Amino acid sequence: MKKILFIDRDGTIIIEPPIDFQVDSLEKLSFLPKAISNLRKIAEESEFELVMVTNQDGLGTDCFPEETFWLPQNKMMEILEGENIHFSAVHIDRTFEHENAPTRKPQTGMLEKYFDKTEYDLKNSFVIGDRITDVQLALNLGANAIYMGDKPLENSEYESVTALISKNWDDIYQFIRLPERKVTVERITKETQIWVELNLDGKGKSKIETGLGFFDHMLDQLAKHSGADLNIKVVGDLHIDEHHTIEDTALALGEAYLKALGDKKGIARYGFNILPMDEALVHAAIDFSGRNWMVWDAKFSREKIGEMPTEMFFHFFKSFTDTAKCNLNIKAEADNEHHKIEAIFKAFAKAIKMATKREIKDLDILPTTKGIL
Repeated sequence: MKKILFIDRDGTIIIEPPIDFQVDSLEKLSFLPKAISNLRKIAEESEFELVMVTNQDGLGTDCFPEETFWLPQNKMMEILEGENIHFSAVHIDRTFEHENAPTRKPQTGMLEKYFDKTEYDLKNSFVIGDRITDVQLALNLGANAIYMGDKPLENSEYESVTALISKNWDDIYQFIRLPERKVTVERITKETQIWVELNLDGKGKSKIETGLGFFDHMLDQLAKHSGADLNIKVVGDLHIDEHHTIEDTALALGEAYLKALGDKKGIARYGFNILPMDEALVHAAIDFSGRNWMVWDAKFSREKIGEMPTEMFFHFFKSFTDTAKCNLNIKAEADNEHHKIEAIFKAFAKAIKMATKREIKDLDILPTTKGIL
């Protein structure tokens, strides 16, 4: 199915005149910085189809004569096409705002054909624009928004569909070429019910509810220091003991990383880190090789830290490697047991951050000579 970039015109591709808001002469035609260069890269390198969607208030009336619009419009399209930027369609609404026409953004009257789910993938399409109405259009289409405006988003619904806020076309290009790697994993057994939401390209935000306070704290460290957004909800048989909750969480989390990494093209693959925390020193190294292996050199003298048995620390990381299909090597030295395990989780997170990093120039490269990971 086709994925679409629905792109606004004035204020998004070209500069919108601040007084009359009409580009009605060649003298008023001016492109936003970096719009052309990045649109060309998007057109040539991405799988998205480009569609222009614009409101032109009163086009064809005395206040905006038809002929004054088409000269700069045609010149703009000529320049873009000369840079290999081709729009499959241009949708122009001519009505005034007070008319509330079904064809005027943010209404979808001009775009009905894109609701054909057999041909178009709106869920993974984007509306790019500089006005709140462009975000509204994304919501009405069931698409996502890339917002280039100044005004704050007005409600949580708009925030929920807005994937990026930036006026910089460099940011937009990078976002489109490096889409967020989001996955959801559900693991249901007779012993536990676990839901994991992972965004490898998040902001380090987390919401962890395992029923074990210290375990929650460690998983918060993983999210914070790896830069991933991580939500975990666990309903486990803690009335028996902690084993199943910790093990199954690790298995679900490893599966989430495996899914999020996909075909692994463009990733660094290897991550390694030496991390100090007061008197503690931890070495952590990870390889998302497609093979599971665990090397563990960390001893604990306490039976528990918080509600978490120290014997489960190794078991957590071993279970993670089993489903993430990665090699993991951890060595830790410390006098304080709390410092030791917290430093381990932080070093683990930093190693993951390095290993999962992508570069645009390497997106077609699989980091192995074997041809498969």
